[in-house]
Amino acid sequence: MQGFVFPGIDRPATGLKSVDKEYPAHRSVSGARQSKCVMSPSNAGMVAETIERRNKHWFVRTNVASDLIIQVGDSSFHLHKLPMVMRSGHLNRLVFQRSDAERETSRKIHIDNLPGGTKVFESVVKFCYGWKADLTAANIAPLYCAAHFLEMSDDFEQGNLISKTEAFLSFLIFSSWKDTFRILKSCESISSWANEFKITKRSAEAIAWKACTNVKAFGSSENDNAQCFNVLPNNAANLKFEDEADIWWFEDVSSLRIDHFIEVIQALKCKGMRADLVGSCIAHWTAKWLARITSGLERMTSKHMTHQLLRVTAECLIKVLPTEENSVTCNFVLHLLKLGFMTKINSELLSMLERRIAFMLDQCRAPDLLVKNYGGKDSVHDVGLIVRVVVSYVSIVLSSPTPKMFAVGRLIDGYLTLVAKDENLTVNSFQSLVEALPKDARYCDDNLYRAIDMYLKAHPSLTEEERMSLCGSLEYHRLSQEACEHVMKNDRLPLKITTRFTLLEQVNMTRSMTAIGSNYQRTKTQTIVRVNKGLGKGWMNSKKEINLMTKEVETMRVQLNDLQMCKLKLQNQLKRCII
Repeated sequence: MQGFVFPGIDRPATGLKSVDKEYPAHRSVSGARQSKCVMSPSNAGMVAETIERRNKHWFVRTNVASDLIIQVGDSSFHLHKLPMVMRSGHLNRLVFQRSDAERETSRKIHIDNLPGGTKVFESVVKFCYGWKADLTAANIAPLYCAAHFLEMSDDFEQGNLISKTEAFLSFLIFSSWKDTFRILKSCESISSWANEFKITKRSAEAIAWKACTNVKAFGSSENDNAQCFNVLPNNAANLKFEDEADIWWFEDVSSLRIDHFIEVIQALKCKGMRADLVGSCIAHWTAKWLARITSGLERMTSKHMTHQLLRVTAECLIKVLPTEENSVTCNFVLHLLKLGFMTKINSELLSMLERRIAFMLDQCRAPDLLVKNYGGKDSVHDVGLIVRVVVSYVSIVLSSPTPKMFAVGRLIDGYLTLVAKDENLTVNSFQSLVEALPKDARYCDDNLYRAIDMYLKAHPSLTEEERMSLCGSLEYHRLSQEACEHVMKNDRLPLKITTRFTLLEQVNMTRSMTAIGSNYQRTKTQTIVRVNKGLGKGWMNSKKEINLMTKEVETMRVQLNDLQMCKLKLQNQLKRCII
């Protein structure tokens, strides 16, 4: 009887021999050596002299002729009943529960859907015939599932394949960080079996437990708030935390397939991992593995993620997002929302994301709203996505008004200035975002005017009607004096807007001068203003008249300043006289 001693454990495990004793705790999965052991049965009823392979046929040579053929997939194994049925309940039934006629006419039995297929069954055959079989992190999971499939328990023989693989599997999951990921990788081809026998869950829990053993990553801390990065799919994920030790496990976890990644995230939550670290890990995985969608879904081939897989991936990521405040960035959730629209995920999930982003708007910065488009003729950034979010926000605010709306108004105007220079941004898209907020969401239109002016400058080919429609949201009484002066001198604005603002400025000046006692009379420019009744437009039709009015406003402003100074002096003299 051979013995096997686990590295660091004194108790022997029958039938296993260690050949690798190095298990670093925090090493990257890629490039590291695999743990390996050699397995052989405690007792062999029949020992094979040789095991030969000819094309898709395996032959076991002993001093007894073969009396059993087992078909696994498209390969056949010429074996003996005794060593196989004495260790496997499944094979025992297949061999002895057949009718006498079947046993006489054919020695062949078929095994369908064996976990791991032909390669794993070859290791099973070696074990049953007393040959040594290598166990590694890459094959332990399929072999463990195959042992359960074939019912190779200790009820048939002590130290059977289930107990041997269970011992090595448990050891790897418990002791080796890198091998746990190799085990999960090997489970990709046997997902249903790995889930049924809890291999995926056990591995995910082990990863979560080891990640949470970092003291600073376990539990909440006001002094250790991690800052999630903005997921820009065409850039590598650059995470910045106060302590890089918090995220040593991110890169390895990001190598997992989506179903295994979700298992790890759920385990991390159960273990009490900080919500901001969980959210950042999800963002890191998304940035690394979903960057391929930046080229557009239409460019995907069978070698890449299919549309259906992308949809399922997006839905899984959304469902597993931590719900705690500040656990994920607005920019990342916006990218998930865009992915959701592209892959046509469940409408309820889309609405949930829109509402979540809406509640985050008052704490965002304008750059947080930038989400790129990836079509050749599309605008650089997805403005329509932001329109949907703002509409959702307004629907929430109207039902329960909040003073934070002004902050959102400033945010949207700041975003408009960032996207205004995009030559491919249509006037309808720009105007839709301008009008998505109610007018009382802005107490000052200066930033909105700046964004509109930048858009007009970048799009000189707009028609007068388009420019007029775009500028219709500007209100004279919500512009600063500096902005009003710029409007009256701005040749990019429609003539009607310039005229209206100039007239309103004149009226405002007149009222101010009247209020301080001036005997101001009707100016020449006021008499020039006339209505073109033939066109039905109450505006001047001459640029020269506009310029004249502008000069008159400047003159009035100088006069107003003089009057105010004079009034101030008179008030001071009056005070001295009273004293």
